[in-house]
Amino acid sequence: MSLLFKNSMWEEQDNRLKRTFKFRDFSEAFAFMTRVAFLAEQQNHHPNWSNVWNVVQIELTTHDEANTVTEKDRKLAKSIDGLLN
Repeated sequence: MSLLFKNSMWEEQDNRLKRTFKFRDFSEAFAFMTRVAFLAEQQNHHPNWSNVWNVVQIELTTHDEANTVTEKDRKLAKSIDGLLN
């Protein structure tokens, strides 16, 4: 997987952790999303996300905690970061 761009860190904004990832092509972006999906299932915590060609945008918030950022979001963000190392 060849990550072309990622903003330097997760940003907390509007009760969400947000980050944008840019890959070489759609296949790499989709592969990344698949890996994130497995993490989300393991942690039973699922992202809001979008994908347009080689760009994946992820937003994390805890819906059952009034849509605020919680430790669940921070844990998943850290796990996602681990996919890129």
